[in-house]
Amino acid sequence: MSKLVAPLIVKRGGGVLVRLKADWAVIVGPDWARLTWPLAFGRDGALKLRTVPTAALELQHQAPLVIDRINLHLGRAAVSRLVLVQAVPLEPKPPGPQPRSPRDGAPPTVEPLLSSIADPGLRAALGRLAGAVTGAGS
Repeated sequence: MSKLVAPLIVKRGGGVLVRLKADWAVIVGPDWARLTWPLAFGRDGALKLRTVPTAALELQHQAPLVIDRINLHLGRAAVSRLVLVQAVPLEPKPPGPQPRSPRDGAPPTVEPLLSSIADPGLRAALGRLAGAVTGAGS
């Protein structure tokens, strides 16, 4: 399983971005969570945040506090700076996992690897995991 998942996780920020997205409202609080969303995490410690234009200036001033909260949550100094991308707010997604077909969300590059797995339940779970990690399932 690690051969399948490890390259995808490293490509998408080494798991830091996945952890940030999962706990974003807890990390920054509900007010900032409504106005911002983590988009990408660079190897240089730059966290790209999508933010509504009206909140960008205040977020720029609050950046050191937000960075401290993120690093405290992660347990290490992973984020060194914020890169703000101003965009219209996203439509909120309904909470909880959405039902999918067994191979829905699996990126095309993973399909050949999944076809060699005999157990259909494991193949479906790995397909959903690969889709979630790469963002192909959302």
